[in-house]
Amino acid sequence: MNKVKNITTLAMLSAIAYVAMVVGRVPVVLFLKYDPKDVIITLGGLIWGPLTSCIVSVIVSVIEMLSVSETGILGCIMNIISTCSFACTAAIIYKKKHTLSGAVMGLVVGSLTMICVMLLWNYLITPLYMGYPREAVVQLLLPAFLPFNALKAGLNAGFTFLLYKPVITSLRKSGYIVTTSNKTKGRPSGLILLAIAIIVTCVLLILSMNEII
Repeated sequence: MNKVKNITTLAMLSAIAYVAMVVGRVPVVLFLKYDPKDVIITLGGLIWGPLTSCIVSVIVSVIEMLSVSETGILGCIMNIISTCSFACTAAIIYKKKHTLSGAVMGLVVGSLTMICVMLLWNYLITPLYMGYPREAVVQLLLPAFLPFNALKAGLNAGFTFLLYKPVITSLRKSGYIVTTSNKTKGRPSGLILLAIAIIVTCVLLILSMNEII
């Protein structure tokens, strides 16, 4: 029964994350687009563990490659690395320190990890699947790739922090997960406001980068 439930959970998360990716794509800078699938995948990791994030990331990235992506296998690999560096890092830290501070630390470290990892992989892989000279990619690292990944990390962390509590509460009430003592209960309003401020700031920056405001 547990095996069936695990498969159902992975399928459910994969489906939701894929839909979020398809309908939520927003251009940020150059060919780089933000989509909220990492938020769904990270929530899955925080609730069911880092392996869940890893598996769902692979499933969604492969389906994305076969359906809507134009970057092929290299783009798929980049998607997996980007998502796992954020979601799995956050989930691993939260699993070891299952408290509010552990959740915040996981999201912060996950954000920094993703930014650093993607700068390296953009340098290594982007010239191969985008056909850009490596010298051109180097010139884009700070003005394009760094702000894109910083905005992506900020949105992912902000949305994940705001959604975790209501999502896990709903799952417990529905009986989908076993009710346990919740050490993240009673999030300080200051952290909630900070998460909202980060999201609003990132959205405004994206709008300004696209010359909408």
